[in-house]
Amino acid sequence: MLGLRTNHWSRREFLSVGSLGLGGLALPDLLRAEEDVKKAGGLARDRCVVFLFQHGGPSQYETFDPKMSAPSGIRSMTGEIPTTIPGITFGSTMQRLAKLAHKFSVVRSFTTESNAHDSKPIISKRYSAGAHIGSHYARVAGANNPRNGMPRNLSLFPRAVDSSAKPAFMDLGRFDSTGPLGSAYAPFAPSGDGNLKRDMQLAIDPARLDDRRSLLTRLDQWRRVIGESDIAESFDRFQSQAYQTLTGSVSEAFDITREDPKLIERYDTSRLMDVSRISKKWNNHPRYAEHVNSLGKLLLLARRLAERGAGFITITTNFVWDMHADANNATMIEGMGYVGTPFDHAVSAFIEDVEARGLRDKILLVC
Repeated sequence: MLGLRTNHWSRREFLSVGSLGLGGLALPDLLRAEEDVKKAGGLARDRCVVFLFQHGGPSQYETFDPKMSAPSGIRSMTGEIPTTIPGITFGSTMQRLAKLAHKFSVVRSFTTESNAHDSKPIISKRYSAGAHIGSHYARVAGANNPRNGMPRNLSLFPRAVDSSAKPAFMDLGRFDSTGPLGSAYAPFAPSGDGNLKRDMQLAIDPARLDDRRSLLTRLDQWRRVIGESDIAESFDRFQSQAYQTLTGSVSEAFDITREDPKLIERYDTSRLMDVSRISKKWNNHPRYAEHVNSLGKLLLLARRLAERGAGFITITTNFVWDMHADANNATMIEGMGYVGTPFDHAVSAFIEDVEARGLRDKILLVC
């Protein structure tokens, strides 16, 4: 994205800037950063981060670091599987991802410095001033894409693709928190049934909308005649953006049924297991079922939104990775079947689809 050169700011300094937020920079620092960006060829544009937040915390041993030579208790309980990279193995649940290991990176050095199962990787008082990471992005890049009005910052929960799913789980941190930034930069959640979602839907006949647009065009022409050209230009831009939102690719982007049925089937995780067989002795069993039914479609929806101008998309399936074999959560082995298998399937489908569409350098998936 940014060209990081050792004769100016180090990578560590740039990461420090990101963790502190723009408010921690003095004016000379900002000016120097701006000059460095210009020399590096400008900011990367038309890029999107898809953050798949595995709420509850997946076991490193059961996913990408099985440690089979370690003593019992700190190694995978499900075994390991070889990958396409010699000497590297994954937990045995990650069967499809093991075949794609050469297409992504496993970062082993990230930590939140806390073992609390909350939303710190996305929202942290220490690192993000209590605001969603995507809200910081939206504050810099703009709340909406100026090309078509697409929200830049979105949060996708199971309800985005399954109306029968439970509301978003926010008992351990609110994913819509904006800290000091203000509500204008809050993530747009299509599952939230809020005003913004309704405002993006066309409520009148398209012909009537065209009539109204024609009338507004005449009014803009009148403004130019009386000399208010700057005002007219602004009205033109915002009217066009609103019109495109209602009639163009933005509203369509939220409808995954417009995809090829074969592609939907490739993503679909609901067909991997009969959710009625998930043990009811775990209080979390409804969320396990929602995870199975929704994860693949959520990733497909994220790809559609990324293609159409979204900038930061957060996906979470409501606290399903916390496996303590207590009243709420399944055992590790049983839970990986409910949670890990859909994860392996959906993420693999996403990687393959993004690459097939030539979007590998435009969409960054973080899990």
